[in-house]
Amino acid sequence: MTDLAVEHTGKDLTNSDGRSSARGTEPPMAPIERLPKWLLCVPLVAQWLWLALIHRSTTLPSVLNPGIETGGLVGESKFSYLSPIGSRFREWVAETYPVTSDDDAHEVRRRSGLAYPLIAKPDIGWCGYGVRRIESDDELAAYADAFPRDGVFLLQRFAHEPCEAGILYVREPGAAHGCATALTVRHAPHVVGDGASTVEQLIAHGERTQSNAARYRTILSDDALARVAAFGERVALTTVASVRVGGRYEDLTRLITPELDTAVDAIARAIGDFHYGRFDVKFETMSDLQEGRFTVIEINGAGSEAIQFWDPRLSMVDAFAGVFAKQRSLFALADTMRRRGVKPVGWRKLAAAHLRQQRLVRRYPDSN
Repeated sequence: MTDLAVEHTGKDLTNSDGRSSARGTEPPMAPIERLPKWLLCVPLVAQWLWLALIHRSTTLPSVLNPGIETGGLVGESKFSYLSPIGSRFREWVAETYPVTSDDDAHEVRRRSGLAYPLIAKPDIGWCGYGVRRIESDDELAAYADAFPRDGVFLLQRFAHEPCEAGILYVREPGAAHGCATALTVRHAPHVVGDGASTVEQLIAHGERTQSNAARYRTILSDDALARVAAFGERVALTTVASVRVGGRYEDLTRLITPELDTAVDAIARAIGDFHYGRFDVKFETMSDLQEGRFTVIEINGAGSEAIQFWDPRLSMVDAFAGVFAKQRSLFALADTMRRRGVKPVGWRKLAAAHLRQQRLVRRYPDSN
C-alpha cells in the first residue's frame, strides 16, 4: 500500500460555468456511468454491426491508422504510437521504455535514467488496468515479478503536472493537417477535506468514492486513510483517473485553441499515417494546455472511447446520441480511407488481438 493520499493536487480546474469546484458541488454521477459495462456495450455493438453491414466490413475503422496493429481498435502496443515520434517532439512526450520478459527492469530503469517515482504500465493496456506508480526498487521488482511473462510492460517518466485530459484528434484522409475535435478533462478520484473527517470517512460519504471504498483501502496506507484532511484540501486517491475507479470526465471542447490544435497535429503527423485517436496528456493549468504546453502519457487509436460523452451534465439520451454519432463518423472516415486503397484487417486477426488483450488484462498487477 502507498501514501498516495497524503499528496493532494493543491489545484482545481474551473467547471464549464467558470466557477471553481468546491466541497459539496461535485456533480452527481452521469446516468451513463450507472449502467453496467456489458449493458452499455449492447446498443453500441448493435450500431457497430449495423454500420458494418452498410459499409460491408466489420473491421473497417482499422484502416484509419495503417501503421498501428488493428489500427488501434484493440490489442495494439501502446509503445508503437510513441516510438516513431522524432526528437523534435520529445519534449511533449513522457520518456517511455519497454521491458520484455528477457529484460531486467532495474537495468532498463538505470540505463534510461528514469528516477522514482515512475509509472509502470502494460504495453497492451485497457481502461487503466495494471497501471502503477512505482516508488522504489522493491516496488519495481514486485511489479516485474507479478507481470505476465508473455507480456511487455512500459516504464515511463512520472509526469508531475497535476491535471489530465484526453484530446480526440481527427485528420481527414488525404488532408495535410488534422485537428483536435474534443477535449475532456479527467478529474481523478479524490475527496475534499472538511477539517474534521478522516480520509476514510470522506470516502464513505462521497457518491463517486463510496462504491470504490474497498479498492482505495488496498491502495492507501492505514495512516493515509486515518489522516484528517484540512478544510478544502483535495486528496488524491488513485494514480489512474478512469471512471472505472471513481474518476469524473468533464467535456471542455469549447476551450480548444489554435495553439493546442497545432501542437497535437504536429505530434500526430510525426507518428506517420495516423488519422484518428486520442492523446492522453498531463498539464499544469488550462492556460498551459491551451497554449500547447503539455506532456503526452499515452496515445490510443481508432478504438479510442468517446470519453467526452461521460460528462455528468449530459442526459442518457444525449450521451448515447454523441457516442452513436462518433461511431458513424468513424466508419465514414474509414470508408474514405478504404477508397484510397487501404484494406481493413481481417475479423480473425481482430478477434485474436481482442482475446490476447483480455487474457493479459486478467493477469495484470493491480493498478493504484
